[in-house]
Amino acid sequence: MGGLLAQIIMNRLKYIIVNIVETLLRGFPFPSKTGLIKIGNPGRDSPVFLTCNYHLTVERVKRALKGIDCYLLVANSRGINVWCAATGGHFTNHDVISVLKTSGIEKLVNHRNVVLPQLAATGIESSVIKKKTGWKVHWGPVYAKDVPAFLKNMFIKTKEMREVRFPLMQRIEMAAMWAFPFSIIASIITFHFFRDMVLPVATFLWILSLLIFISFPLYSKWLNTKKKGTSFSKYTIIFDFGRVPLILWGVFMFFIAVYGILISNFTSGFIFRWGLVSFVFVLLISIDLMGSTPVYKSGLHEDRLLKVILDEEKCRGAGMCEQVCPRDCYEVDKSRHIATMPGADKCVQCGACIVQCPFDALYFKSPKGEVLAPETVRRFKLNLMGKRLVKVEEQ
Repeated sequence: MGGLLAQIIMNRLKYIIVNIVETLLRGFPFPSKTGLIKIGNPGRDSPVFLTCNYHLTVERVKRALKGIDCYLLVANSRGINVWCAATGGHFTNHDVISVLKTSGIEKLVNHRNVVLPQLAATGIESSVIKKKTGWKVHWGPVYAKDVPAFLKNMFIKTKEMREVRFPLMQRIEMAAMWAFPFSIIASIITFHFFRDMVLPVATFLWILSLLIFISFPLYSKWLNTKKKGTSFSKYTIIFDFGRVPLILWGVFMFFIAVYGILISNFTSGFIFRWGLVSFVFVLLISIDLMGSTPVYKSGLHEDRLLKVILDEEKCRGAGMCEQVCPRDCYEVDKSRHIATMPGADKCVQCGACIVQCPFDALYFKSPKGEVLAPETVRRFKLNLMGKRLVKVEEQ
């Protein structure tokens, strides 16, 4: 009994450490082993889930599936999370087909149904998986914690299961992702010039980062998703440095001034040093403030200016767009067999609806009237700068 309790404590401790370390270093790939994982005591009729090999995702999915007898397939995404990997061409049809064919899962179950994370729909084509392997793809919830309810609901997702959100815990994680590396860099630089400021600088960078992301709901409606940005070289660098970051920086500097008064060090040099450090940090976050959230398209991506167009003549109301849209932009009129887009203003141009539509009834259109056809969206993925250059070859 004591040994079992110790094992439970060790597993819990390991899970906590993994979450802390990999959240702090979230901007870097963390690959885990690919292949088949048995959860509980699965049998021939047990459900089959598939996820990417980003280690933090695998650990969280395993935890969400605890208590469910099932199989979990881990496909190669180059150690990148589901949404980024699928959108960027690092989590592809070939990766899904490969793990289905090589893991031995076909010999373990009687059915051919596999549940993929919904956010993989930007890069994985369910029709191709079916054609190449015979496995039917079911798009699971956005968040792993909703999987038990998804199973109880007979593989049917509610609106809440389909939609991405940016709750407090996620905002804290993003704040930590930004604060950790920059506080380390700032501390190293500060050590050579103002050694007495190393700890205060690191501390206040964390405070500033937490301030920016925790207060996100208060200013999110002011972010300009269609701003053109400033051109540098062949890239377009988007600074969301309008009134929102300036206000946050002003609030931060107010507290710095109060702090300076309290420690009797309210001098021009003190204000200048803190003002410069905090301004640079806010500027860095502002380069891609929207892209640091799941509810806006990255300001670095030109695709944010595109508009999804629905061709009503081609639409047959299949409903795939509604099932994979992470922003709840679609409603399907089942009586008329046609989709509508009442939430089009929330679209983040992820392209999942275009990739999955079996009738090619959806496509992107630029402000200049240029059309980005479904086949182009499927074959050419986005690189880190938002350029559609990554070609995904057919397997």
